[in-house]
Amino acid sequence: MVSSPSTPWIYRHSRLIILTIAIIGAIETAYLTAIKLLGGVAVCPTQGCHEVLNSPLATVAGIPISLFGFLAYFTMASLAATPWLVNPSSQKNLRTKLEAATWWIMFSLATAMAVMSGFLMYLLAFELQAFCPYCVASAIFSISLFVLTMVGRFWDDFGQQLLVGVAVTMVALVTLLGVYDAQPTSATPPPTLVSRQITTNSGAAEISLATHLQQIGAQTFGAYWCPHCYEQKQLFGRQAFAILDYVECDPQGPNARPQLCQQAGINAYPTWEINQKFYQGRLSLQKLAELSGYEDRQDFANSPFD
Repeated sequence: MVSSPSTPWIYRHSRLIILTIAIIGAIETAYLTAIKLLGGVAVCPTQGCHEVLNSPLATVAGIPISLFGFLAYFTMASLAATPWLVNPSSQKNLRTKLEAATWWIMFSLATAMAVMSGFLMYLLAFELQAFCPYCVASAIFSISLFVLTMVGRFWDDFGQQLLVGVAVTMVALVTLLGVYDAQPTSATPPPTLVSRQITTNSGAAEISLATHLQQIGAQTFGAYWCPHCYEQKQLFGRQAFAILDYVECDPQGPNARPQLCQQAGINAYPTWEINQKFYQGRLSLQKLAELSGYEDRQDFANSPFD
């Protein structure tokens, strides 16, 4: 749509600004989703990031809320760019209609995102009592999108815009309260996760491999709440894992040694250090034997995850 010289600057550039913010937000939430799903550790200047990302409030029905954020930002970016896919010369009317329609959808989506961000900021400040730079940044992005969708174009009917905004806000609040009503609000991981014990027994091969790894100075880094770390422990069994040099990276974990994890640059759990080389993720016992040069018996009894 061709703009006259008198068209306010914000009207001419609001879509591009919205697109830029939405892309940045999508990248951030995609990173946090990957960290959550893969059991990694987000690069963060504060401990609050860990507390928030691993709190019960970080997921809904087992799905990371960062994934919902990614979908919202991706949708916003797509809506902002949609009219530009139409040729303004040959399809001027279609482009005008797309601009009008997408503005209403973007405004509704931005309103819902702003409500959710405000709700999450409340939980962050009063329930979790933690500071997470990623969460604050996402809230700033969401509120900025809301403001831009309000002032980024001329609205013919302010009353209709207000009505839509109020309706979306009410629906978003009811949905959020319903979803989080039964959610635990403590930042501390569930007691069953904190005290989760190894339930498998070690065979002679597991004990032999663990002894070999200990003798060559191998270390495994993990966190008490990490599900992949627990799987690794289950592979070895109680007796064999007790032989290993296990480094607990979470300061709240038992016998924690977070300084060693920081010195080693650990950013994913579990991580193995074998012969001065680092290997991320839960590894099969056969793979550990191969990497460490173990050549003794390999009739491992515990291999349900291989």
